[in-house]
Amino acid sequence: MRKLKLFLINGFILTCTSFLLQVIGLFFNVYISNKIGSESVGVFQLLMSVYSFFITFAMSGINLSCMRIVSEEIALGLGGNIKKAMRNCMFYSLLFGLLAGSLLFTFAPFISTNWLHSKVSSTPLYIISFSLPFVAISSCLKGYFSAVRRVSKTAFTEIFEQIVKIVLISYLINLFMPPTVDYACISLVLGTTISESLSFICLFILYKIDKRQYNNYKKSHSRFIGKLLHISLPIAFTSYVRSGLSTLQQILIPFRLEKSGISCEMALSQYGQISGMVMPIIMFPCIFIQSFCSLLIPEFSEYNVQNKYFQINYNISKAIKYTIYFSICIFGIFICFSKELCTIIYNLPELSTFLLILSPTIILIYLDKVVDSILKGLDKQVRVMGINIIDLFSSISIIFFLLPIWGINGYLFVILFSETINFGLSLRILIKETNFKFDISTILKSFLSLIGATLFIIIFKNLFEINIVNLILLISLFIVIYLTELKFFEKRIL
Repeated sequence: MRKLKLFLINGFILTCTSFLLQVIGLFFNVYISNKIGSESVGVFQLLMSVYSFFITFAMSGINLSCMRIVSEEIALGLGGNIKKAMRNCMFYSLLFGLLAGSLLFTFAPFISTNWLHSKVSSTPLYIISFSLPFVAISSCLKGYFSAVRRVSKTAFTEIFEQIVKIVLISYLINLFMPPTVDYACISLVLGTTISESLSFICLFILYKIDKRQYNNYKKSHSRFIGKLLHISLPIAFTSYVRSGLSTLQQILIPFRLEKSGISCEMALSQYGQISGMVMPIIMFPCIFIQSFCSLLIPEFSEYNVQNKYFQINYNISKAIKYTIYFSICIFGIFICFSKELCTIIYNLPELSTFLLILSPTIILIYLDKVVDSILKGLDKQVRVMGINIIDLFSSISIIFFLLPIWGINGYLFVILFSETINFGLSLRILIKETNFKFDISTILKSFLSLIGATLFIIIFKNLFEINIVNLILLISLFIVIYLTELKFFEKRIL
C-alpha cells in the first residue's frame, strides 16, 4: 500500500508539473508563432530536429540505464552501491555529451547550408552545441531521481528551467526586433542553452544533497561499468539509428513538399503549421500519460527482477485500460472542438482541418507511450527501438514518393500511418512477451460513451457563442457526460 501511495504521489507531482509546463509552453509557442511567423517556426523545427539527434547521441541511453541500475540495486537491498553506480553513469554522460557538442560545433556550417535550406547561419548551431554536456548529465540525474521515487526534485528544476528559458527568449526576441529568421533562431537557442545549463547546476546540487542518505546502506563489490554498457550501448546504437532517421525524415519533408509545386517558403510554412502548431495541441493532454509513463519503467523493472509475473500482468491491464479511457475522451474533445481550439489558441481556424484529420493518432500515440514504457521496464528496450527504426524506414519511403504527388495531404497520411505501425508492433511484442489479454470491452465502453457525449455537445454548443470561458465549460461538460456514461457502461458490460 505504501508503494502504491508513493507511486500515485509521484505521479501526481509529475502530472501537475507537466501540466503547468505544458500550459506555459503552449501559450509561449503561440506567442513565438505570432512573433516570428510560421516560416521561422518551420526553420526552427528543422533546427531542433537536428539538435534532437545530437541530444540522442549525447545521452546515449543513459537515462534508462541509470534508472534501471539504481532501481534494481534498491530492489536487491543494496542502496550502498548507488553512489558508485552514479559516478560511472555521470562519467559516461560527460564523455558522450562533450563528444556530441564537439561534433555539432564542427559540422555546423555543413548542416546550416545543406539541411536548413541556408535560412539561418551557423551561429545558432554553435551556440546550442555548448548545451549538450549539460543535457547529457541532467538526463542521468533525472534517471536517478525517477528510480529513487523523488521526482519532486526533477519537477522543481524543470519549472525553473522553463521560467528562465521563457524570460530569456522573450527578452532576446524583442531585443532583436524586427526578428529575422536567423535572429529568431539565435534568440531561441541562446535561451535554451542558458536554461539547460542552469537546470543542470540545480539538479547536481540536489543530487549531492540527496545521495548522503545512502552512506550507511548495505553494499557489495559490484562492477557497474559492464552492466551500464550492457544496457546503454544497445539502446544508444538503436537510438542513433532511430534519431538519425527521424532527423532525416523531418529534413526531407520540406524538400519533398517543394516537389509538389510550392515554394520553399510555403513548404516551410506548412511544415511549421503541422509540426510546430497542430502537433503541440495533440500532444498537450499527453502530459497526464507521460508523467506516469516515466514511473512505470522502474516499477516494472523491479517486478521483472523479482519475477513477479502476476503483478506485471495485472498492472499492464490497468495501465492499458485507463489509457484507453483517457485517450478516447481526448479524441472526442478534438472532434467536437477542433475549430474552436485552433481559433482561440492561434487565431487560425483553417488549422482545424489538420487537427481533425490527425485526431485519431491521439489514441495510438498515448497507448504507444504506455506500452513502450512497460517494455523498457521489462528489459525489452532494444525491441522498442527496433520498432521505431522500422516505422521510420517505412515513413521515409512514403515521404519520398508520396509528398511530391499529394503535397501536405501526404504528410498527414504519413503521420497516421507511422503511429498505426508503431503502436501495432509494440502491442504485438507486449502480448507475446507477457501473455497479456487485450480487453475489447474496454474499447467498446469508451466508444459508446464517446458517441453519446459527442452527439450531446454538437447539439448543445450551437446555443452558445464560443469564447475561452464557454469553451472551457463545454469541454468540462463533455468530460462529465463521457465519464457518467462510462460508469454506466462499466456496470453493464463485462
